[in-house]
Amino acid sequence: MGIELDINPIKKWLPQINNPLLIAGPCSLESEEQALETAKKLAKDPRVFIFRGGVWKPRTRPGSFEGVGSVGLEWLQKVKKETGLPVGTEVANAQHTEEALKAGLDVLWVGARSTASPFVVQEIADVLKGTDAVVMVKNPVNPDVQLWMGALERINQAGIKSLVAIHRGFTPFRETKYRNYPNWKTFIELRRLLPNLPVICDPSHIAGHRDFLQEISQKAFDMGMEGLMLESHRDPSCALSDKDQQVTPKELAKILDKLVIRYSSSPNKQFENQLELLRSRIDALDAELMEVLSSRVEIVKQIGQYKKENNVTALQINRWTELMNKRIDAGEKMNLNKTFVQILFQLIHEDSVRMQTEIMDKE
Repeated sequence: MGIELDINPIKKWLPQINNPLLIAGPCSLESEEQALETAKKLAKDPRVFIFRGGVWKPRTRPGSFEGVGSVGLEWLQKVKKETGLPVGTEVANAQHTEEALKAGLDVLWVGARSTASPFVVQEIADVLKGTDAVVMVKNPVNPDVQLWMGALERINQAGIKSLVAIHRGFTPFRETKYRNYPNWKTFIELRRLLPNLPVICDPSHIAGHRDFLQEISQKAFDMGMEGLMLESHRDPSCALSDKDQQVTPKELAKILDKLVIRYSSSPNKQFENQLELLRSRIDALDAELMEVLSSRVEIVKQIGQYKKENNVTALQINRWTELMNKRIDAGEKMNLNKTFVQILFQLIHEDSVRMQTEIMDKE
C-alpha cells in the first residue's frame, strides 16, 4: 500500500506550466558565454520551463572536469535575469546547498551518488529546513527503491513540499546499449509506494548517447512520467563533460516535435467504457489464475509430505531443469515472452521447494 507525502503538484510551484515539465541545459556550465548562449536558444522554445546547468560535477575519478564551482551560480543568476527562465543545479553536499540557496536558485536536485548516502541527504535536508525550495531527488546508482524513498522522505520531513523524483537509470549489471540501465520496474514500485509524487525522467543519463534520447523520452511518457530533464549544449562536440549524450537546442526541438504525450485519462466516454470492460476481463482471469495457483499449492503440499515419508529431498534439480525447459518451450508456442515465463516459473518452483522444506522440518 502506498503512502501519501505532503507534496505540492508541479503546477503549484510552476504556475506557467501548460505541458509536461521540461528541464534543459548543458551538463556543465563552462563559461558565462556558453551558459547564456545556450539558455537564450532554449528560451525561444515555449516547451522549456527550467534551465539546468552543472556547477559542481562529482566525477568518478579525479582529473576529469569537475565543474567551474561557485562562479557558475553567478552565471545562472544572469541566465535567469536575461531569459526569464527559472534556473537550477545539482547539489552534492550541505555546502553546495547553502551556496545555491543564497544565490536564489529556483530548483536544486540531489544527484545519484548523494542519494545513495543517507548521511549526505540528511545534511542537505538540515540546510533546507525553513525554506520553500523546489527540490528534486535522482534515484541512487543501485535499484534500491527504499533508499530512493528514504532520501525523498528525509527532504520532505525537512518541510520541503515542492518535491520531484528523477529517474536517471542505474549502474548496469549486465551488458546494455545504454549508459545506465533503465530498470523501469523500480520507477513503477516508487509510483506505487508514493502515488502523489511527481516523477520525471533524465533520458540523457540513461542513454549515454544522443541516438537513444528519442526512444527513452517516449518510453517515459508512455510510462506516465510528468516530464523530462534533457542535456542541451550550444556545441556538444566541444563539451567538457558527457558530450555524447548532449544535443543542441535545435536538435532538442526536433526530439520534442516527435514525442507523443500520454495522459492518465481520456475525455472519450467510449474509451473509458471499453477500457473498463477489458479490465473486468483481466480481473476475472486473475481470479482464475489465483484459483489455479491455490490448487497447485495443495498438490505441492501433498508432494512434500510424500517426500518426507520416503526421505527424499525437497529440491530435485533434474525435475527443476525439466520443468523450466518445458514451460519455456510451451510459453514460446503461445507467444509468451521467454524471460517472463522463466522468471514466473522460477518464482513458483522456488516457493514450492520452500513449502516442501517447511513440511519436512515439522515434527
